[in-house]
Amino acid sequence: MIPSMNRNISSPEGAWFGDRAVDPSEKTGLVRGVFDRVASRYDLMNDLMSAGVHRVWKARFIRDLNPRPHEALLDVAAGTGDIATGWRSSGGGPAILCDINEAMLSQGRDRAMDRGKLSGMSWAVGNAECLPFPDRSFDAYTIAFGLRNVTDIDAALCEARRVLKPGGRFFCLEFSRVAILPLRKIYDAYSEAVIPRLGALIAQDRDAYAYLVESIRRFPTQEVLIERMERAGFAFISYRNLSAGIAAIHRARRI
Repeated sequence: MIPSMNRNISSPEGAWFGDRAVDPSEKTGLVRGVFDRVASRYDLMNDLMSAGVHRVWKARFIRDLNPRPHEALLDVAAGTGDIATGWRSSGGGPAILCDINEAMLSQGRDRAMDRGKLSGMSWAVGNAECLPFPDRSFDAYTIAFGLRNVTDIDAALCEARRVLKPGGRFFCLEFSRVAILPLRKIYDAYSEAVIPRLGALIAQDRDAYAYLVESIRRFPTQEVLIERMERAGFAFISYRNLSAGIAAIHRARRI
């Protein structure tokens, strides 16, 4: 496992773990612990929490990504491998799945083995803030439902740009700010009342899913994330709302 980096954290999210103020140097370990505990039930919980809609979002993400056989993908916060598997199944080139949680990677590797989809995929334990790859190594970088869990989002964005080749493509799928106020209120009420209870019932871990709700609330809005991507050096930045902004796809290029 790669330890959290002990330095001053510029991202405001680094001082919070859910609704609890923490020392930023401790947050990476706390987040790792959450996903280590829920790894075996992670995909089931995603289906239950979203009524399967997360699969529709990921399918849209893959279509926007437009996988190409001559391109190499780095999928960060890869979890159990949905994005990298979709990339390969849609004609994309070799993919490296990188995650700070070895338990999540193990789940994804076992699934790929069971489905006979190991070809063209490899796995690496690594921190999005300090990736274990050389500069200008990849044609595409993806991070799906992982950026909000990073201690220093700005550092992760800079690392994403660093490992991309010139012209390389950055894609982020993440929970975001609901654009329709009445729907936002309903969604917030659902998140607070239902998701932690599902976590307690299905994953036997209410605290992990209470953290999930708070991490969504603290994540930057669509427009603020664009500003932070610009500061990291990305260009041609745009975003697409999904389900009225419950989630959003941000995309950009390294130039």
